Amino acid sequence: MIPAKSRVDEPGNAERIRSVLAAAPSLSLTAGEGRYDLISMHSVERRGRLLLHAPADSPLAAQVTHAPRGDLGALLEFTDLAPADVRERVRAKVTLAGRLAPCDARHTTRTLVLGLDLARAAIERHGRVEHVDPGELARAEPDVLAEQEATMLLHLADDHQDIVERLTLLADPALTHGALRVRPLALDRFGIVLRFEYAAGHTDTRIAFPGPVRDADDVGRRLDRLLRRPASRRTRHRP
Repeated sequence: MIPAKSRVDEPGNAERIRSVLAAAPSLSLTAGEGRYDLISMHSVERRGRLLLHAPADSPLAAQVTHAPRGDLGALLEFTDLAPADVRERVRAKVTLAGRLAPCDARHTTRTLVLGLDLARAAIERHGRVEHVDPGELARAEPDVLAEQEATMLLHLADDHQDIVERLTLLADPALTHGALRVRPLALDRFGIVLRFEYAAGHTDTRIAFPGPVRDADDVGRRLDRLLRRPASRRTRHRP
C-alpha cells in the first residue's frame, strides 16, 4: 500500500507555469509566418490571461491588424533559467498555444495590446512534457516568491555559501560523495532545491521548509528554523 500524501510540498504544474510567466523577462513567439523574440513585452491578468504589449508600429502589430480573421494562431515559448551559475541552467520550458487578438479597450497610441485565447499549455521538466488544462491554469496563481526568486538565489549563491554548505547537511549524505560543488537551483514557498554536481552528471534534491513561507520577508525565518534541524528526512531527488 502506498501511504496517502498528507500535504502538498512542492508547486504543481499549473502553478509552475504561472510562476515562469510572472518571472520570465522574455519569450519567443511564432505567429503565422512570423517569429519574434519579445523582451519585457508580456504581462498576465489576474484571471490568468496572457497579454502582449506590442509597439503600434511593430511588424507584429501590423501582422495582427491585417490578419483576415482579426486574430492569429500563435505559439509562445518561455525558457526558465536557473539564476545561479549551475550546470545545465534550463530548469523548464513552457509552451502556450492559442489565438492572439487585439484587446481594443487597452490600446494606446503607442501600444497594441494583444490577448491570448489559450487552447493548450504544457511544461517540460527533466525531459518530460506535462500538459495543463487551460481552465486549471487560469485558476492557478504564481508562487509567492516567483518574482523575487532570482534575486534571493543569487544573493545566497554569491554571498552565503556557508548557508548552502549547512543546507547540504540536511540532504541524503550519499549525495555529497563525489560532489564537486553544490549550488542553489530553485526556491519557492515550500522549500529550496540544491543541485549536487559531479564529474559526470548531477542530482537535484529538495529541502522542505518547516511550513510554506508567506512572502519574501518570511524566507529568512524559515531558513533559520530549517538550519536548526540536526538532520532531515524531508528530501527528494529530482524535485
